[in-house]
Amino acid sequence: MLYFYVALVILLSPLVSLGGSRWVERLYAKNRDILTFPNAVESRSQWRKPAVALLFAILGIRYLFITSGFPLVLMLGGTALLLLMMMTDFEQYCLFDEMMLFFAIGGLACSAIAGMDMDRVIAALAGGALFLLISLLTRGALGGGDIKLIACLGLWFGPGPLLMISLFGIITGGISALVMLLTGKKKRKSTFAYGPYFIIGALGWMSMYGI
Repeated sequence: MLYFYVALVILLSPLVSLGGSRWVERLYAKNRDILTFPNAVESRSQWRKPAVALLFAILGIRYLFITSGFPLVLMLGGTALLLLMMMTDFEQYCLFDEMMLFFAIGGLACSAIAGMDMDRVIAALAGGALFLLISLLTRGALGGGDIKLIACLGLWFGPGPLLMISLFGIITGGISALVMLLTGKKKRKSTFAYGPYFIIGALGWMSMYGI
């Protein structure tokens, strides 16, 4: 039976990649005015399809050893959304509300199967509020998409995991930004995407502990 589900995940991976990429391309076309690199959409997205397909397959197979049933479906759906959001943030430094809405709905479903765990709701509200404050204090170092992402991750994982994921994202994102500054790839006032580092932390947590 395990081999059947492994094969199913592998077959699902290119569908997620192709379908997700078409969705991303529609969002880019509809929101061209907010793209950071509107004239480099194609060149900056050339690795999106194979990367999403490969990562979804690896993570999906890993999840088969962690859980099953509806939680597995939630994890696969959440992973697909996280991977697509990671790509749009890497490519154009933006996280789209349309994707975030579906991810938030998945987070509410996680809270529901956990017995309407209010800790997750509190984590979402507190995490979102804290990152809003950080954004204000740093004059926009963290964007609105990052704030919404943290709030959604609170619903998915709860307070303890959210703290670890947030610390991972801040530390690794900060190191990456520092390296880019030192190598001249970025300037002090350049835009920088932190979302992917929070997403990598979330996917890492999910692959180890589930939801």
